[in-house]
Amino acid sequence: MSDVWLHIVGIGEDGMAGLSPAARAIVESAEIIVGGDRHEHLSDAVTARRLSWPGPFDALIDQLKSLRGQRVVVLATGDPLWFSVGARIGRAIPPAQIAYHPQLSAFQLASARMGWSMADLETLTVHGRPVEQMIAFIQPDARLLILTTGSETPEKIARFLTDRGFGDSPMTVLANMDGPDEARFDGIAASWDHTVPAFNTLAVECRAAPDAALLPRVPGLADDLFRSDGTMTKREVRAATLAKLMPMRGALLWDIGTGCGSVAIERMRAARSARAIGIEPRADRRAMAAENALALGAPRLDRRDGKVPEALEDLDPPDAVFIGGGLSEEVAGAALSALRPLGRLVANAVTLESEATLLALHARHGGDLVKLGVARAEPVGRYRGWRPLMPVTQWSLVKR
Repeated sequence: MSDVWLHIVGIGEDGMAGLSPAARAIVESAEIIVGGDRHEHLSDAVTARRLSWPGPFDALIDQLKSLRGQRVVVLATGDPLWFSVGARIGRAIPPAQIAYHPQLSAFQLASARMGWSMADLETLTVHGRPVEQMIAFIQPDARLLILTTGSETPEKIARFLTDRGFGDSPMTVLANMDGPDEARFDGIAASWDHTVPAFNTLAVECRAAPDAALLPRVPGLADDLFRSDGTMTKREVRAATLAKLMPMRGALLWDIGTGCGSVAIERMRAARSARAIGIEPRADRRAMAAENALALGAPRLDRRDGKVPEALEDLDPPDAVFIGGGLSEEVAGAALSALRPLGRLVANAVTLESEATLLALHARHGGDLVKLGVARAEPVGRYRGWRPLMPVTQWSLVKR
């Protein structure tokens, strides 16, 4: 611990009184304390020079680095490493130079207030992030604890629930937990009308109506959930494609020829914090992808204008690449070169010319080559028959 100069201390609504003796001593002996306005008044024993949170956030990192050599404390709410400032600081400053002092998190307090087991619920944050990202977690019987971004957030989430057939879901806002002004607001999504404090945590117990929209995070959403011009990776092929892309937490996908965004959106839904960059030269399709991303809970889909392979330059290296449009040996070669080790590449083709390209790529690089054929039952006069979709040739590999 001799290299530690930065202490990140979690603090609750009860302030210094809630700190352990060790954490309290660290705060009282600090030379510099960085915190928000709500941490302004701590105790008479705290004599450190006070610095407020700078903006943008990168400015905080630069400021902290300039303070090395002094006894510095950063005050965070609750547990600094649970959807809080600690993880971001820890990525910029060597962990050996930091000591963390967690307090009870808002999730733990809310779970206790609700009587919910934390092992049986989802913990989410929309604090400073698009509220729409919680939509992917609206599932029958799911219990959600959500760190909100302000007093208006519960109303937005109530609307998301109601629009998707979950209007009967009980909602509870818990504000200022463990402080003298702790407050609780209970209601139902469809009739939510509370005015709540800005600093709050929301608990939702999702209850589905018989006609509720079922949008599982397992890939294979119905085609009609996406706005498209008809050019899209169809449901059954999309599910097979995503299985080969292997969605993983935090992993980055390049979706080349993203179209309406169906593959990228489903991959982001399937793994928490998964990222995707969709490259699409047509503005109308980029607009559809944006609309679909908001509606289906993947608002952070990054859409880029451009043609490949030029549009691939300067992008962060991907963990997975899907080529649904713009296929050529040059594009596939650029994607393979950029892929991280153990990265996955999947390319789909429906034309004979594109299939010939995949055959050549398979001969050169190996991997798996499959033909996917799907037929759907549709009316044929008074009867029903099988209507086949265009067969898809799929080439995939894992970079070793």
